[in-house]
Amino acid sequence: MRRTQELAPAAKVQQRKGIVPAPRLAGWGLALLLGVFSGGARAEWPDAGLLFDEFDLTLAPGKRLEAAGPFFYQEQQESTRLWAVPPVLSYARDPERESRELDFLYPVMTYTRLGEQYRWQFLQLLSFAGGPTQEETARDRFTLFPLYFQQRSSDPNRNYTAVVPFYGRLQHRLFRDEIFFVAFPLYSQTRKRDVVTDNYLVPFFHLRHGEGLRGWQLWPLAGKEHKEVTTRTNDFNEVTLVGGHDHFFALWPLYFSHRDGIGTTNEQRQLASLPAYCRLRSPLRNSTTVIWPFFNYVDDREKKYREWDAPWPLVVFARGEGKTTSRVWPFYSRAQDAKRESVFYLWPIYKYNHLHSPPLDRRRTRIGFFLYSDLTEVNTETGAARRRIHCWPLYTQRRDFNGNHRVQVLALLEPFLPANPGIERNYSPLWSVWRAEKNVRTGARSQSLLWNLYRREVTPEAKKCSLLFGLFQYQSDSTNRHLRVGYLPGKRTKTPAPAQATGAAERRSRDGPGSPD
Repeated sequence: MRRTQELAPAAKVQQRKGIVPAPRLAGWGLALLLGVFSGGARAEWPDAGLLFDEFDLTLAPGKRLEAAGPFFYQEQQESTRLWAVPPVLSYARDPERESRELDFLYPVMTYTRLGEQYRWQFLQLLSFAGGPTQEETARDRFTLFPLYFQQRSSDPNRNYTAVVPFYGRLQHRLFRDEIFFVAFPLYSQTRKRDVVTDNYLVPFFHLRHGEGLRGWQLWPLAGKEHKEVTTRTNDFNEVTLVGGHDHFFALWPLYFSHRDGIGTTNEQRQLASLPAYCRLRSPLRNSTTVIWPFFNYVDDREKKYREWDAPWPLVVFARGEGKTTSRVWPFYSRAQDAKRESVFYLWPIYKYNHLHSPPLDRRRTRIGFFLYSDLTEVNTETGAARRRIHCWPLYTQRRDFNGNHRVQVLALLEPFLPANPGIERNYSPLWSVWRAEKNVRTGARSQSLLWNLYRREVTPEAKKCSLLFGLFQYQSDSTNRHLRVGYLPGKRTKTPAPAQATGAAERRSRDGPGSPD
């Protein structure tokens, strides 16, 4: 307490003399860079180009603060708050959606949370994930891929642990409903729906059984599997027929014989002795291949087309109501059916795809894969359209369904990973040397060059411009104009009133307040 009393007079003397203590001066400097002003008050002209700039968002309600060029920014858009130090770190939080996203050297490490669901991963090898489900009040997973898998649940029957290759059990992982193994690959058992496969010395020998199903294989020497005709109740409580099959192979893939769809209206029989001959026969489709894949003929009566391949898929010709194709790869191709169209010339120099599946109409043109891409999507019911154009590495531009437009120069990763939030948060600011945005609904526009070294904002009510770290700043609205050069106090001028309004004011002054205009 005495020490504080001794320092107080000295502080008063410094205050009288205009001396600012060094710690406070440093704090003010940091506040200026990060846009945190004492008491929440904002300076009249805080724009300093690459050093610091704060402005309203153009395409959505909210604000954005940028400092140290492209290496720090924070943004608030409606209920979402985001800050980032590209390319190292970014953090986004939305309390209304109960969501959080954290990226560290994206995609090296990421953390996402939505409600009570969460996932944390490092290089997709080490990960934690969990949260309640419809059937469990709690579920937590830990994975050290591909060595260790663990799940702990509020339902003890769903707990599992696996230590590869020694021993373990997994549920709903690796495209199987259940997996059990001991001394893998010596023994493992997998289950997918009702089909259980016992593997010995994977993948060479297995025994398989299920509802009406029995089979075995000693790969690649021989294998056989038979399934009887069964029934199944679907989600609408309707009983449906499940066809049976008979499969056999010897010296795979030299010889195999398949009979599928037994008991249905479209039973298929396939016999192959590759590469010499392959034949498929069914009520809806026939195909014959000689010296695979050089000569192939297809007669598809269900889709109503015929196809000739020589060899497939390099040279393909198809004709019919269901499909029309002419392809001589890599020189030319044109394929078309009721919903899709695909064209290329000198693949991959030029490629065009069209999908018409109401209410979606989607067209994409590409040159050199990702060198140039133009994608347009139209809602055929409302007529609204959005468009995205990439020209790697020069620029990217997009227009959303509301007509809002954005252009960015340069674009190093965006053409390869379009509309990727992680790329837009952590990497796009580093090389976006030019940004231009336009909001059709509000009429707002903005342009930024070299991370706000030059920045211009225009709305129907006002204009604002800043250049060279804020050395030149100009702002105007319907009543005032303000010019500031070199951080000196600016000159404010009043915009003259329109002539008609001025004349009316003079008449009122001359004739008195009760006189009509």
